[in-house]
Amino acid sequence: MKTVYALDAVTRAPEPIAPEPIAAAEIAARTARVAAIASAHAEAVDRDGRFPQEAMDALKAERLLSIMVPAELDGGGASVGQVLDICYALGRSCASTAMIFAMHQIKAACLIRHAAHEPWHAGFLRRVAAQQLLLASSTTEGQGGGDVRSSAAPVSQGEDGRIRLERDATVMSYGAQADAIVTTARRDDEAAASDQVLVVLEKAAYTLTPTLAWETLGMRGTCSAGFALKAEGAQAQVLSEPYAVIHAQTMTPTAHLLWSGVWAGIAASATDRAQKFLRKAARKAGGQLPPGAPHYTRATTALRTLQGLIHEGLAEYEARAGDPQALTHVDFQTRITLLKVEVSELAVSAVMSAMRACGLSGYRNDGDASIGRLLRDVLSAPIMINNDRILANLGASALLSEVPQSLGGFGLAR
Repeated sequence: MKTVYALDAVTRAPEPIAPEPIAAAEIAARTARVAAIASAHAEAVDRDGRFPQEAMDALKAERLLSIMVPAELDGGGASVGQVLDICYALGRSCASTAMIFAMHQIKAACLIRHAAHEPWHAGFLRRVAAQQLLLASSTTEGQGGGDVRSSAAPVSQGEDGRIRLERDATVMSYGAQADAIVTTARRDDEAAASDQVLVVLEKAAYTLTPTLAWETLGMRGTCSAGFALKAEGAQAQVLSEPYAVIHAQTMTPTAHLLWSGVWAGIAASATDRAQKFLRKAARKAGGQLPPGAPHYTRATTALRTLQGLIHEGLAEYEARAGDPQALTHVDFQTRITLLKVEVSELAVSAVMSAMRACGLSGYRNDGDASIGRLLRDVLSAPIMINNDRILANLGASALLSEVPQSLGGFGLAR
């Protein structure tokens, strides 16, 4: 990137001008253009179970894959809240595109917060911006399933000083289409399963052997197949920060916020279809609403509730973002983890209510009021890192959280 200089009024000495983040209005305009393309191809992506290549090409053309990379590393410098809005807009158009974008940004956020100060990773983030590299996430492994805080495969040190990793990646979204993989692993051959690191793997230095196909009810375009991953690289590609820290401070909050944005977008799309159906039906019937209209009220109530939960979660994350200790506090960790559970369940409820509002027209797979694809996509939300697993794991920590003593009217802390 070229350094831009300003001339001092007195000495005329060149002073570097810090690059500016992309303006919010420009981000919104770029997002709208991508969303339109994603929407145009959403049915084909779902029907054929294929990667949303057209939408991905548009994301790269609009330079949205590097939207959260700091401006000083040639990225857009966007906030988590702005990326959340992109996820919401894409979720209204194509759930698979939105989830791929969210997963990519979650890994980018981990690198930005925890490794941008390390030369190798700073250079890699510059390449993400310059080449619009798509990052895949590999945290699901072998029989461990969704237990992302446990790894079986270690990072092994070769005699040549290079690291090597062989991993049974049972689910890796868009692994075959990604330009790089960000994966968890055991620190070394002697480390415990919970002693994990995060590693960036470059496409030229890994192979993926398919082990499990992705033939699913919904989210079909994420192409979340299973692979045997075999990779090597330099030691510098391993983040210095322990994954336990990365997981608490960045991985969990950004994942649960951005996933929630996607699910809220799906719910909004379904609610929008129900509204249009009911308005059209009422006009034809002289103002008389169809019998399913009360379900529309349920859909809008659920949508507003989940939007409120997301806004609250984002506000708390942003307030704590500069304080590592506050991010790892048990109360915040419990709330941000439960955000995923609550939003995923509410999103399913909203979409189901929207379908019932539309009646048979919503149940059909053809027509403007069809809710089928949206329902199939949103049903993945409660089982993507299964809500039952989350609630079981939160049992002990939830007992440590204080029961609120007021609703805030007395000015007491939560």
